[in-house]
Amino acid sequence: MDITKAKKILGEKYSFSAVDTNKVIQELNMPKSAKILDVGTGMGSLAITLALNEYKVLTGEPKDDQSIYAKQSWHENAKKVNVDHLIEFKAFNAEDIPYDDGSFDAIFSLGTFHHVEDAKRKKVLQEFIRTTQFDGIICFFEPNQKAIKMIRQTDASHPDAAELNKYIQSLNLISRKIEGSHFDAFVLQKQ
Repeated sequence: MDITKAKKILGEKYSFSAVDTNKVIQELNMPKSAKILDVGTGMGSLAITLALNEYKVLTGEPKDDQSIYAKQSWHENAKKVNVDHLIEFKAFNAEDIPYDDGSFDAIFSLGTFHHVEDAKRKKVLQEFIRTTQFDGIICFFEPNQKAIKMIRQTDASHPDAAELNKYIQSLNLISRKIEGSHFDAFVLQKQ
């Protein structure tokens, strides 16, 4: 199924991020056999978009996450667009990812980093680096100012997007930013 049809089936909440995430996924052009981790499942938007691009995805969020963004019906959404067989869920905390060093070719996160407490962000980033292969990709999607304004219409206390450059300066990473209509992608690689 293509992204246009999935947007019609899954509606506005999915469509809000789908164009930006799909563009970046296609630009990254990873091998279809890539081992991919999606951190922060939510409604499954990113995992579903990866699966629509024929990737198998492991996705997860903390078991005890009580935020309005967690524990949404990702599995039902994945079934609606026939990609549930490509997505596996496991509860875990991003500060302590329960996988060995270098387990993943790519780690993605959609709109989650700015919800992590500032004091814990560097630890989360270090876990992403630890569990990504040497030549792997780490990709954070953070809402841009346009998206933050839209989100605050229904969630007035929504935090600002995280400034990733603040956390990656001391780490040995190559970074680039890909601007989107609602979400900017920060693509990081070990060097």
